[in-house]
Amino acid sequence: MSSTPSPTAGSSSSDSRTPLLALYAGSFDPITHGHDDLIKRTLTFADRLIVAVANNVNKQPLFSVDERIGFIRDVVGDDPRIEVRSFSGLLVDFARETGARVNVRGLRAVSDFEYEFQIALMNRHLYPDLETVFMTPSLDTTYISSSMVREVARFGGNVTGLVHPLVAEAMEQRYAALRRGDA
Repeated sequence: MSSTPSPTAGSSSSDSRTPLLALYAGSFDPITHGHDDLIKRTLTFADRLIVAVANNVNKQPLFSVDERIGFIRDVVGDDPRIEVRSFSGLLVDFARETGARVNVRGLRAVSDFEYEFQIALMNRHLYPDLETVFMTPSLDTTYISSSMVREVARFGGNVTGLVHPLVAEAMEQRYAALRRGDA
């Protein structure tokens, strides 16, 4: 057996690796504590992260892209490793443009897997250099989804503990305006 150390064990070559840029894309309408959990945990293995807010013309979001970007920035703070941007079109084109090599996707339940798996395979077909990493949420955020949060808030339910307080307040104001016909 050779006593030659592995290339990564204590060598300077591991320090000269290309920084890993990851994408975490979604509608974030609104950003939840579950999203924030995945953002923070992604930074344990990625050097930088782009939170990519999808501008999906097929959806009627509660908040505009600019509002969603603002909420995300409020939630993540001024961490220099995080960039928040919007994109339209194919995620693989955005990944190619930014140089991202990893696409982070959250899986709350087994039912999420089939859909996400199909998208990951299509993305690999379109852009083989982009790897998809599936992450499970923390136990206390597993049940949280933006659509459920919107539904609870729409009917005046308490979303404390599900979203950042600024987001909860904005949702309350938006739904109140919608009920009055102001929005």
